[in-house]
Amino acid sequence: MSVELDVFVGNTTIMDEEVYQLWLDGYTVNDAVKVRMEGGVMDECEASKDVLLSDTMDQYRTFQMCERLLHSPAKLANQLLFQIPPHRQIMLIERYYAFDDTFVREVLGKKLSKGTKKDLDDISAKTSVTLKSCRRQFDNFKRVFKVVEELKGPLVENIRQHFLLSDKLARDYAAIVFFANNRFETGKRKLQYLSFQDFAFCAGQLISNWTVGAVDNMVEDMDVDLDKEFLQELKELKILITDKDLLDQHKSLVCTALRGKTKVFIEMEGSFKNLSRGLINIAANISLPLRLYPCRSDRWSAADMKLYLTHYTNSAHILDTFKHQVVWDRYMGVVKSCIFKMYHD
Repeated sequence: MSVELDVFVGNTTIMDEEVYQLWLDGYTVNDAVKVRMEGGVMDECEASKDVLLSDTMDQYRTFQMCERLLHSPAKLANQLLFQIPPHRQIMLIERYYAFDDTFVREVLGKKLSKGTKKDLDDISAKTSVTLKSCRRQFDNFKRVFKVVEELKGPLVENIRQHFLLSDKLARDYAAIVFFANNRFETGKRKLQYLSFQDFAFCAGQLISNWTVGAVDNMVEDMDVDLDKEFLQELKELKILITDKDLLDQHKSLVCTALRGKTKVFIEMEGSFKNLSRGLINIAANISLPLRLYPCRSDRWSAADMKLYLTHYTNSAHILDTFKHQVVWDRYMGVVKSCIFKMYHD
Protein backbone atom coordinates (compact mmCIF):
# COMPACT_ATOMS: atom_id res chain seq x y z
CA MET A 1 0.00 0.00 0.00
CA SER A 2 1.52 3.31 -1.08
CA VAL A 3 1.57 6.37 1.16
CA GLU A 4 1.37 9.86 -0.26
CA LEU A 5 3.30 12.58 1.55
CA ASP A 6 3.46 16.31 1.09
CA VAL A 7 7.11 17.37 1.12
CA PHE A 8 8.56 20.82 1.52
CA VAL A 9 12.15 22.01 1.65
CA GLY A 10 13.43 24.74 3.98
CA ASN A 11 16.62 25.76 5.70
CA THR A 12 15.24 26.02 9.26
CA THR A 13 15.89 22.91 11.35
CA ILE A 14 12.58 21.48 12.57
CA MET A 15 12.62 20.49 16.23
CA ASP A 16 9.64 19.28 18.21
CA GLU A 17 9.96 20.39 21.84
CA GLU A 18 8.04 17.36 23.12
CA VAL A 19 10.33 14.96 21.27
CA TYR A 20 13.38 16.89 22.50
CA GLN A 21 12.20 16.47 26.09
CA LEU A 22 11.66 12.74 25.55
CA TRP A 23 15.21 12.49 24.19
CA LEU A 24 16.56 14.41 27.19
CA ASP A 25 14.60 12.19 29.56
CA GLY A 26 16.35 9.14 28.12
CA TYR A 27 13.44 7.52 26.26
CA THR A 28 14.32 5.15 23.45
CA VAL A 29 12.89 5.90 20.02
CA ASN A 30 10.23 3.20 20.38
CA ASP A 31 9.21 4.40 23.85
CA ALA A 32 9.07 7.97 22.60
CA VAL A 33 6.78 6.88 19.76
CA LYS A 34 4.46 5.23 22.27
CA VAL A 35 4.31 8.40 24.36
CA ARG A 36 3.57 10.49 21.30
CA MET A 37 0.83 8.09 20.18
CA GLU A 38 -0.75 8.14 23.64
CA GLY A 39 -0.66 11.94 23.49
CA GLY A 40 -2.80 11.89 20.36
CA VAL A 41 -0.24 13.22 17.89
CA MET A 42 -1.38 10.76 15.19
CA ASP A 43 -4.90 12.16 15.32
CA GLU A 44 -3.63 15.72 15.13
CA CYS A 45 -1.37 15.08 12.13
CA GLU A 46 -3.29 12.19 10.52
CA ALA A 47 -0.03 10.28 10.31
CA SER A 48 0.63 6.55 10.41
CA LYS A 49 2.78 4.83 13.02
CA ASP A 50 5.55 4.32 10.45
CA VAL A 51 5.62 8.03 9.66
CA LEU A 52 5.67 8.85 13.37
CA LEU A 53 8.54 6.41 13.90
CA SER A 54 10.48 7.92 11.00
CA ASP A 55 9.91 11.45 12.29
CA THR A 56 11.00 10.52 15.82
CA MET A 57 14.16 8.78 14.57
CA ASP A 58 15.00 11.78 12.38
CA GLN A 59 14.63 14.19 15.28
CA TYR A 60 16.65 11.98 17.60
CA ARG A 61 19.48 12.01 15.03
CA THR A 62 19.30 15.80 14.88
CA PHE A 63 19.48 16.10 18.66
CA GLN A 64 22.44 13.74 18.81
CA MET A 65 24.31 15.81 16.20
CA CYS A 66 23.50 19.00 18.15
CA GLU A 67 24.69 17.55 21.44
CA ARG A 68 28.38 18.26 20.89
CA LEU A 69 27.46 21.92 20.30
CA LEU A 70 25.41 22.00 23.48
CA HIS A 71 28.54 21.03 25.42
CA SER A 72 29.86 24.49 24.46
CA PRO A 73 26.66 26.51 23.98
CA ALA A 74 28.35 29.54 22.44
CA LYS A 75 29.20 27.36 19.42
CA LEU A 76 25.51 26.80 18.74
CA ALA A 77 25.03 30.41 17.67
CA ASN A 78 28.12 30.43 15.42
CA GLN A 79 27.76 27.12 13.56
CA LEU A 80 26.27 26.88 10.06
CA LEU A 81 25.14 23.24 9.96
CA PHE A 82 21.80 23.83 11.69
CA GLN A 83 19.68 26.90 11.07
CA ILE A 84 18.12 27.35 14.51
CA PRO A 85 16.34 30.60 15.46
CA PRO A 86 17.79 32.36 18.57
CA HIS A 87 14.71 31.71 20.72
CA ARG A 88 14.92 28.01 19.88
CA GLN A 89 18.63 27.95 20.72
CA ILE A 90 17.82 29.33 24.16
CA MET A 91 15.24 26.59 24.68
CA LEU A 92 17.67 23.85 23.58
CA ILE A 93 20.42 25.05 25.93
CA GLU A 94 18.18 25.69 28.93
CA ARG A 95 16.50 22.30 28.72
CA TYR A 96 19.75 20.45 28.07
CA TYR A 97 21.25 21.86 31.26
CA ALA A 98 18.07 21.52 33.31
CA PHE A 99 18.16 18.78 35.94
CA ASP A 100 15.87 16.78 38.18
CA ASP A 101 15.85 17.97 41.80
CA THR A 102 15.56 14.37 43.00
CA PHE A 103 18.71 13.45 41.08
CA VAL A 104 20.85 16.41 42.11
CA ARG A 105 19.82 15.88 45.73
CA GLU A 106 21.53 12.47 45.59
CA VAL A 107 24.86 13.75 44.24
CA LEU A 108 24.98 17.16 45.94
CA GLY A 109 28.21 17.61 47.89
CA LYS A 110 29.84 14.50 46.41
CA LYS A 111 33.01 14.60 44.36
CA LEU A 112 32.20 14.80 40.64
CA SER A 113 34.43 11.86 39.80
CA LYS A 114 34.33 8.43 38.19
CA GLY A 115 33.60 6.95 41.60
CA THR A 116 30.35 8.87 41.92
CA LYS A 117 29.49 8.16 38.28
CA LYS A 118 29.64 4.43 39.04
CA ASP A 119 26.80 4.95 41.52
CA LEU A 120 24.45 6.34 38.87
CA ASP A 121 22.79 2.94 38.31
CA ASP A 122 21.67 2.90 41.94
CA ILE A 123 20.67 6.57 41.88
CA SER A 124 18.63 5.98 38.72
CA ALA A 125 16.75 3.13 40.38
CA LYS A 126 16.17 5.19 43.54
CA THR A 127 14.96 8.35 41.81
CA SER A 128 13.18 6.81 38.78
CA VAL A 129 15.25 9.07 36.52
CA THR A 130 16.52 7.10 33.52
CA LEU A 131 20.19 6.16 33.55
CA LYS A 132 20.80 8.06 30.31
CA SER A 133 19.32 11.21 31.82
CA CYS A 134 21.34 10.72 35.03
CA ARG A 135 24.52 10.51 32.97
CA ARG A 136 23.68 13.65 31.01
CA GLN A 137 22.97 15.61 34.17
CA PHE A 138 26.08 14.35 35.94
CA ASP A 139 28.29 15.13 32.93
CA ASN A 140 26.78 18.63 32.78
CA PHE A 141 27.63 19.22 36.45
CA LYS A 142 31.18 18.02 35.86
CA ARG A 143 31.58 20.09 32.67
CA VAL A 144 30.44 23.32 34.32
CA PHE A 145 32.65 22.63 37.35
CA LYS A 146 35.76 22.16 35.19
CA VAL A 147 35.15 25.29 33.10
CA VAL A 148 34.56 27.71 35.99
CA GLU A 149 36.99 26.14 38.46
CA GLU A 150 39.91 28.46 37.72
CA LEU A 151 38.10 31.52 36.36
CA LYS A 152 38.32 34.89 38.04
CA GLY A 153 35.18 36.87 38.79
CA PRO A 154 31.71 36.05 40.13
CA LEU A 155 30.76 32.37 39.88
CA VAL A 156 27.14 32.91 38.76
CA GLU A 157 28.15 35.38 36.08
CA ASN A 158 30.90 33.08 34.76
CA ILE A 159 28.43 30.21 34.46
CA ARG A 160 25.82 32.42 32.81
CA GLN A 161 28.27 33.80 30.25
CA HIS A 162 30.05 30.55 29.36
CA PHE A 163 26.95 28.36 29.20
CA LEU A 164 24.32 30.97 28.24
CA LEU A 165 21.98 29.87 31.02
CA SER A 166 19.18 31.84 32.66
CA ASP A 167 20.05 33.59 35.90
CA LYS A 168 18.02 31.08 37.95
CA LEU A 169 19.68 28.03 36.39
CA ALA A 170 23.13 29.64 36.63
CA ARG A 171 22.58 30.19 40.36
CA ASP A 172 21.54 26.56 40.79
CA TYR A 173 24.72 25.41 39.03
CA ALA A 174 26.75 27.78 41.21
CA ALA A 175 25.33 25.97 44.25
CA ILE A 176 26.24 22.58 42.78
CA VAL A 177 29.81 23.73 42.02
CA PHE A 178 30.16 25.27 45.49
CA PHE A 179 29.00 22.15 47.32
CA ALA A 180 31.10 19.84 45.13
CA ASN A 181 34.20 21.94 45.76
CA ASN A 182 33.75 22.14 49.53
CA ARG A 183 32.37 18.61 49.98
CA PHE A 184 29.67 19.69 52.42
CA GLU A 185 27.63 16.87 53.88
CA THR A 186 24.06 16.93 52.58
CA GLY A 187 23.14 13.26 52.77
CA LYS A 188 22.76 12.91 56.54
CA ARG A 189 19.46 11.45 57.72
CA LYS A 190 18.61 14.60 59.69
CA LEU A 191 18.88 16.63 56.47
CA GLN A 192 16.78 14.41 54.22
CA TYR A 193 13.71 16.63 54.51
CA LEU A 194 15.62 19.51 52.88
CA SER A 195 15.25 20.00 49.14
CA PHE A 196 17.91 21.00 46.65
CA GLN A 197 16.45 24.51 46.57
CA ASP A 198 16.96 24.76 50.35
CA PHE A 199 20.63 23.97 49.88
CA ALA A 200 20.88 26.25 46.83
CA PHE A 201 19.61 29.13 48.95
CA CYS A 202 22.18 28.39 51.65
CA ALA A 203 24.94 28.12 49.03
CA GLY A 204 24.00 31.57 47.79
CA GLN A 205 24.30 32.93 51.33
CA LEU A 206 27.67 31.26 51.87
CA ILE A 207 29.00 32.49 48.51
CA SER A 208 27.91 36.06 49.21
CA ASN A 209 29.27 36.22 52.75
CA TRP A 210 31.87 33.55 53.57
CA THR A 211 33.98 33.12 50.43
CA VAL A 212 37.11 35.00 49.42
CA GLY A 213 34.94 36.80 46.87
CA ALA A 214 33.05 38.46 49.70
CA VAL A 215 36.17 40.54 50.38
CA ASP A 216 38.02 40.46 47.02
CA ASN A 217 36.01 40.27 43.80
CA MET A 218 38.87 39.58 41.37
CA VAL A 219 40.65 36.47 42.60
CA GLU A 220 40.59 32.91 41.30
CA ASP A 221 37.99 30.66 42.92
CA MET A 222 36.54 33.78 44.55
CA ASP A 223 33.07 32.29 44.94
CA VAL A 224 34.18 28.67 45.33
CA ASP A 225 36.68 28.65 48.18
CA LEU A 226 35.72 29.72 51.68
CA ASP A 227 37.70 32.61 53.17
CA LYS A 228 40.43 30.82 55.16
CA GLU A 229 41.15 33.85 57.33
CA PHE A 230 37.48 34.07 58.23
CA LEU A 231 37.37 30.34 59.01
CA GLN A 232 40.28 30.78 61.38
CA GLU A 233 38.59 33.72 63.08
CA LEU A 234 35.40 31.67 63.56
CA LYS A 235 37.23 29.44 66.02
CA GLU A 236 37.44 32.41 68.38
CA LEU A 237 33.65 32.25 68.78
CA LYS A 238 34.03 29.08 70.81
CA ILE A 239 34.65 31.25 73.87
CA LEU A 240 30.87 31.73 74.03
CA ILE A 241 30.48 28.11 75.14
CA THR A 242 33.84 27.33 76.75
CA ASP A 243 33.82 30.29 79.14
CA LYS A 244 31.17 29.38 81.73
CA ASP A 245 30.68 32.95 82.92
CA LEU A 246 30.20 34.17 79.36
CA LEU A 247 27.81 31.31 78.60
CA ASP A 248 25.72 32.11 81.70
CA GLN A 249 25.70 35.83 80.92
CA HIS A 250 24.63 35.18 77.35
CA LYS A 251 21.82 32.89 78.51
CA SER A 252 20.63 35.44 81.04
CA LEU A 253 20.50 38.24 78.46
CA VAL A 254 18.67 36.12 75.90
CA CYS A 255 16.13 34.74 78.39
CA THR A 256 15.43 38.21 79.82
CA ALA A 257 14.70 39.46 76.30
CA LEU A 258 12.46 36.44 75.49
CA ARG A 259 10.44 36.23 78.72
CA GLY A 260 6.76 36.95 78.11
CA LYS A 261 7.14 37.06 74.31
CA THR A 262 6.58 33.41 73.41
CA LYS A 263 4.58 30.40 74.59
CA VAL A 264 7.64 28.15 74.35
CA PHE A 265 9.86 30.24 76.64
CA ILE A 266 10.43 27.37 79.12
CA GLU A 267 11.64 25.11 76.31
CA MET A 268 13.87 27.88 74.95
CA GLU A 269 15.38 28.50 78.38
CA GLY A 270 15.95 24.80 79.01
CA SER A 271 17.60 24.13 75.66
CA PHE A 272 19.72 27.29 75.50
CA LYS A 273 23.07 25.67 76.26
CA ASN A 274 22.55 22.76 73.87
CA LEU A 275 21.44 25.07 71.08
CA SER A 276 24.32 27.45 71.72
CA ARG A 277 26.82 24.59 71.60
CA GLY A 278 25.28 23.38 68.34
CA LEU A 279 25.44 26.81 66.72
CA ILE A 280 28.97 27.59 67.89
CA ASN A 281 30.34 24.14 67.04
CA ILE A 282 29.29 24.68 63.43
CA ALA A 283 31.58 27.73 63.46
CA ALA A 284 34.43 25.90 65.19
CA ASN A 285 34.38 23.01 62.69
CA ILE A 286 33.24 24.77 59.54
CA SER A 287 36.42 23.86 57.65
CA LEU A 288 35.44 20.21 57.98
CA PRO A 289 32.51 18.90 55.90
CA LEU A 290 29.64 21.12 57.01
CA ARG A 291 26.98 19.61 59.23
CA LEU A 292 24.30 22.25 59.14
CA TYR A 293 21.78 20.63 61.42
CA PRO A 294 18.97 23.16 61.73
CA CYS A 295 17.47 23.83 65.14
CA ARG A 296 14.07 22.30 64.49
CA SER A 297 11.44 21.70 67.12
CA ASP A 298 7.89 20.47 66.66
CA ARG A 299 6.68 23.10 69.13
CA TRP A 300 8.66 26.07 67.82
CA SER A 301 7.01 28.07 65.07
CA ALA A 302 9.00 29.97 62.45
CA ALA A 303 8.23 33.15 64.39
CA ASP A 304 9.56 31.55 67.60
CA MET A 305 12.80 30.56 65.87
CA LYS A 306 13.23 34.02 64.36
CA LEU A 307 12.63 35.63 67.75
CA TYR A 308 15.09 33.31 69.47
CA LEU A 309 17.91 33.72 66.94
CA THR A 310 17.44 37.48 66.75
CA HIS A 311 17.88 37.90 70.50
CA TYR A 312 20.60 35.23 70.59
CA THR A 313 22.59 37.21 68.02
CA ASN A 314 21.93 40.69 69.41
CA SER A 315 22.63 39.77 73.04
CA ALA A 316 26.21 38.81 72.20
CA HIS A 317 26.91 42.48 71.45
CA ILE A 318 26.15 43.38 75.06
CA LEU A 319 28.70 40.95 76.51
CA ASP A 320 31.58 43.10 77.79
CA THR A 321 34.34 40.52 77.35
CA PHE A 322 33.24 39.30 73.91
CA LYS A 323 35.49 41.02 71.35
CA HIS A 324 34.58 39.32 68.07
CA GLN A 325 31.53 41.31 66.99
CA VAL A 326 32.38 41.67 63.28
CA VAL A 327 33.07 37.95 62.81
CA TRP A 328 29.99 37.15 64.89
CA ASP A 329 27.69 39.22 62.67
CA ARG A 330 29.19 37.81 59.45
CA TYR A 331 28.72 34.31 60.80
CA MET A 332 25.28 34.59 62.37
CA GLY A 333 23.85 36.55 59.43
CA VAL A 334 24.28 33.49 57.21
CA VAL A 335 23.27 30.96 59.87
CA LYS A 336 20.04 32.85 60.61
CA SER A 337 19.14 33.17 56.93
CA CYS A 338 19.69 29.46 56.30
CA ILE A 339 17.74 28.33 59.36
CA PHE A 340 14.85 30.71 58.57
CA LYS A 341 14.72 29.27 55.05
CA MET A 342 14.63 25.70 56.36
CA TYR A 343 11.99 26.55 58.93
CA HIS A 344 9.67 28.24 56.45
CA ASP A 345 9.88 25.26 54.10
